[in-house]
Amino acid sequence: MYEFHHETILNAQINTVFDFFSDAQNLERITPTFLGFHIITPTPIKISQGTLIDYKLRIHGIPMRWQTHISEWNPPYSFTDEQLKGPYQQWIHRHTFESIGDGNATRMRDHVRYSIFAGKLVHFLIKKDIQTIFKHRTQVIESIFNTEIPSHAT
Repeated sequence: MYEFHHETILNAQINTVFDFFSDAQNLERITPTFLGFHIITPTPIKISQGTLIDYKLRIHGIPMRWQTHISEWNPPYSFTDEQLKGPYQQWIHRHTFESIGDGNATRMRDHVRYSIFAGKLVHFLIKKDIQTIFKHRTQVIESIFNTEIPSHAT
């Protein structure tokens, strides 16, 4: 099992940030185009605990399907999506949101726990892909919320 942590501070209130991430269509907006990522579940999608969302994407040119399940839903503080079908052996992505300062900024954290079918060499490539995807997401999200506050990934 591997872990990835990422944190971004946005100049927006917690409800605004959570609402953005509650709209599944925004996932296409913040995902790098090289993944060819598209939601195939009919939209609009009302997200709540138990929601299933189907996607198609390309990983290194290989077409794949991905299905996630919203296993935890706690607006506006957190939600968790878990892969039911897809490229990983296991993928659990917990999103948390925390109001900071005077309430006009939000700390957004991503904690991903994942396992893969292949060995450490393949994990090296996957880890780089995940870092690239989250770097792109951060750039897009910061431009949407008009902020230039740095983010941190480990």
